[in-house]
Amino acid sequence: QVQLVESGGGLVQPGGSLRLSCAASGSMLSWYTMAWYRQAPGNQRELVAILTRGGDTNYLDSVKGRFTISRDNAANTVFLQMNSLKPEDTAVYYCNVKILIVSSPVEFWGQGTQVTVSS
Repeated sequence: QVQLVESGGGLVQPGGSLRLSCAASGSMLSWYTMAWYRQAPGNQRELVAILTRGGDTNYLDSVKGRFTISRDNAANTVFLQMNSLKPEDTAVYYCNVKILIVSSPVEFWGQGTQVTVSS
């Protein structure tokens, strides 16, 4: 099992920045991706940024150049640095981790943290 605790959400003005953190604990030795998703009211949950164990990253087109996903290996924490925030970035942001259990992928979710971009 993996436990994920998110922090860093809040209210920010357009053009501002926030840094989300997700601290992972538990069976993290076999993780293979760590990611951030978001879900706005009335919308489906969408993948915002993903980091693979090999160090590759990928981003939602609308956040490329503004958001950066990174990881503190020692602390098993994944971050999402969000710059130049726009009102359309408003959503609940969820941390996601996928691990292998007996060669089968299993995913875990954080509780979500609200990000509101508004003047």
